[in-house]
Amino acid sequence: MKKYIIPFFISASILTSCDVKKTEKGSLPEVDVDVEAEAGNLPEYEVNWADVDLTTETRMVEVPKVVVVMEEEEVEVPVIDVEMPGEDKNERTLLVEAEVSDYDHELEIEEVRAANKKLYVIASLEKTETSLDGKTIRKQDQIDLNAPAMDVEYIIIGDRPDRVFNKNNTYVASKANLNDAIKNATVIYSE
Repeated sequence: MKKYIIPFFISASILTSCDVKKTEKGSLPEVDVDVEAEAGNLPEYEVNWADVDLTTETRMVEVPKVVVVMEEEEVEVPVIDVEMPGEDKNERTLLVEAEVSDYDHELEIEEVRAANKKLYVIASLEKTETSLDGKTIRKQDQIDLNAPAMDVEYIIIGDRPDRVFNKNNTYVASKANLNDAIKNATVIYSE
């Protein structure tokens, strides 16, 4: 008898999350004192699981198709070395990037300013007349920094290209639009 009841309760607990419809009445086996038993009849159930359909639809999405050839070349890279009393220095790269489409742009770090253990990397982004023929590219410029740990804010002077990637930086129309904290910061690098 235990052989039939335990699987029934296990099955019942597993099936509680679906639609179950009883299709036949059941009965437990009758037990004789001599431990003889007549075969019982467990109830039968029809189980209807959730109806799940998986389909596809054709939709227009932007898919990046990039061919990048990276070659190592020796180039002059500006290195800023900052000494602060009692502070250990770490070497890192200050990298400013912008993603542009339609027309090529020039991106160049013009200044790095410092105030209150914060660096302001100020770059300019200028549109050129070279068409990208519907392609999108990333432009970048970098400076190496050997200094104690400092927060860095990247500011690009120019129009923000209409790409999601460009939300990583602050864009201003001109240096005149910089806030006073940045305007009054000490210039530690100038192009």
